[in-house]
Amino acid sequence: MSDELDGKHGVQSLEVGMSILRAMVTGKRSMMLKDIAQAADMPPSKAHRYLVSLIRSGLVEQDRLTSRYDLGPFALNLGLVALDRVDRIRLGLSAIGDLRDLTNETVALAVWSDRGPVVVRWERPRRPITVNVLTGTSLSLLSSAAGRVFAAWLPEQQTEALLRAELESGRVPAGLATLDDARRLLAEVRARGVAVISSGYFARGVEAAAAPVFNFKNEINMSIALVGVEGTLDLLPHSPVLQALKEACDALSRRLGATLLPGVESGDHAT
Repeated sequence: MSDELDGKHGVQSLEVGMSILRAMVTGKRSMMLKDIAQAADMPPSKAHRYLVSLIRSGLVEQDRLTSRYDLGPFALNLGLVALDRVDRIRLGLSAIGDLRDLTNETVALAVWSDRGPVVVRWERPRRPITVNVLTGTSLSLLSSAAGRVFAAWLPEQQTEALLRAELESGRVPAGLATLDDARRLLAEVRARGVAVISSGYFARGVEAAAAPVFNFKNEINMSIALVGVEGTLDLLPHSPVLQALKEACDALSRRLGATLLPGVESGDHAT
């Protein structure tokens, strides 16, 4: 009977130790004891006792010169093993299937390639009139929602040549003529956390919204887009459809190890 109760309630000391590790992961760098205790919401004396055990297990190490604590070799090994076992595309396919079921809209998954964003899979909704998205389609950086997402969160040195080529071609939405125009648009996308395009889409009569998916390095890894016939998607800022899109991308980002999620302009974005 006691074993059953232990199984149901778990091991509290382990959960406390995990809260310390989570605090250290969120800290992004080596930390002093007082900072770890504050982040884990516990007295420094209690945090220190757990850190001693975590050091013995190899999950934490302490720099003798600075007295700062950081993740230890066993924690790093666990992370590498976990990353090796994560199949991002498989997880992405599952996410777009769930989002399609939730919204009953066409949902596409895009990744970055040497040619720019490319659709790797799409899910058709259960409705008579839909938008078909071809697997392998290369997306414009400025005339597609997923393209804007990649352009907004990738370092500019990685996208500048493609952006300039699109601008010079003239096949861009109205109001975009220069690289500075594109930068202002992409800054708005980063601030909002989602890209919405209801006119000027690269395919006539189509509108879309897309959000980023981040990996454990907090770098954009994929993008998920909702695509519909123009005038059929609810693209207002707080619409249930956009909320579902953001939540799906945030959940997938966390599954891939991301700790910083969009919605607020990041000072770490490279320009």
